[in-house]
Amino acid sequence: MKIAGNKILITGGATGIGLGLTERFLKENNTVIICGRRTSALEEVRNTFPSVTTRVCDLANAKERLDLFSWIEEHHPDLNVLVNNAGIQNWVDVRDNDLYDKAKNEVEINVLAPIHLTNLFLKLKSLDTIMNVSSGLAFAPLSRVPVYCATKAFLRSFTLSLRHQLKNENVEVIEIIPPALNTELGGTGLHNEYPPVSDFIESIFNQLLEGKNELTFGTSEPRAKANNDAISAYFKMMNP
Repeated sequence: MKIAGNKILITGGATGIGLGLTERFLKENNTVIICGRRTSALEEVRNTFPSVTTRVCDLANAKERLDLFSWIEEHHPDLNVLVNNAGIQNWVDVRDNDLYDKAKNEVEINVLAPIHLTNLFLKLKSLDTIMNVSSGLAFAPLSRVPVYCATKAFLRSFTLSLRHQLKNENVEVIEIIPPALNTELGGTGLHNEYPPVSDFIESIFNQLLEGKNELTFGTSEPRAKANNDAISAYFKMMNP
């Protein structure tokens, strides 16, 4: 992936990893569009970075995903990078009365939204890069966030298949695999002891410059390597 000169849509680009990506892509002279559910968070980013274009979009709503694509297609038809970053994490017990409702929302945002957006944005002739943000928890689940881990395992698997299906087309598929970072994912204060997003962003951009398509950091690196070592031969056998 070229680092500069892109027009990029980052879902969930106003906070956490999404905001880190927004800042760094701007620094590298890209045009950045972000979307998110909260108007206040989007306005805060726009106040800090006036060149960023923002769009309110609840990715849990299929119609709003369609509206987002239609708006991009009309106003930004030269967009060439889609970053499926938006995600939510619920700390739940499988006996909770509201488990189903929380899980449904988590699956809608973490699974169905990236599937839907990928399918839609592949219709853009300009699209040349899809970046999916999975997680180190795709490889070894944390039982207190069971649905989140399952959604990230899904996204990991989907990304491998997506890359294989598009291998003969001019679309690069990149997986960003963060470990736990100091963000508000799952709730305020839950991840304060983990590395800052800035260190993670610096690392993955160095890997982009090296031409890698799986971007890891810290503890996510050995987990991804172990997974690749275990499945690579079977994947090649099943997907010639």
